[in-house]
Amino acid sequence: MSTSIHPAAFVDERAELGVGVQIEPGAVIGPNVRIGDRTRVGSHTLLAGWTRIGSDCDLHHGAVLGSPPQDLKYAGEPSYLEVGDHTVVREYATLNLATEPGASTRVGRHCMLMAYSHVAHNCQIGDHVIVANAVQMAGYVTLEDWAIVGGGTVIHQFVRVGRHSMIGGGSRIPQDVAPFVKLAGSPPRLAGINVVGLERRGFAPGTREALEHAYRILFRESLTVAEAVARMRATLAHVPEVEYLARFAETSVRGLTR
Repeated sequence: MSTSIHPAAFVDERAELGVGVQIEPGAVIGPNVRIGDRTRVGSHTLLAGWTRIGSDCDLHHGAVLGSPPQDLKYAGEPSYLEVGDHTVVREYATLNLATEPGASTRVGRHCMLMAYSHVAHNCQIGDHVIVANAVQMAGYVTLEDWAIVGGGTVIHQFVRVGRHSMIGGGSRIPQDVAPFVKLAGSPPRLAGINVVGLERRGFAPGTREALEHAYRILFRESLTVAEAVARMRATLAHVPEVEYLARFAETSVRGLTR
């Protein structure tokens, strides 16, 4: 499969294209961009800055990747956007470079960023993450592996969203979201463990039961975080996922959404 560049596209001669890359009409590819094998760059897509796109990605019409961060501290020095393999970026999504020289905004592998979503400077998105339409992230947001964020959600800067969590559409997220939970609203309210998601991803019944027990300790027993973490470790220390939840809770800087 050979690389294909439409005559109506502009690709800087210094850009690096892998084998089998497809560039559609109106796309603009800047000089410091690298694109992995078999990735499709849709019509009128802009790839700018120091952007690295993995293999087998699908970038749809009008998406903008590698534009300068919306941060007044940015001085134009080289910083990066990295997108992993097999990731889909839908129409008019925007993904910015990091602010500090040498730093990166990262999107993992097998992600789906839907139309009009915004990934701000220095965000860190794990693997298998789904970001629905018009989700707006401020700078330095972290979405861990397998997180799902519903459409129209806004996420405050420096917030962490834990792995395998699910946020309902139209939510406002000012604090950290614990792993394995589901929540929604403005202000957001917890709605238990993400049981269906965990079951679909092959978590054993015993693990799901242990996480439900840990959830009750952390969020329903009127304990401080330190007290809840100590109790979780005392009663459920044999479950790695519970230890991950405990560690997430005790290292939260912005506090946990409850």
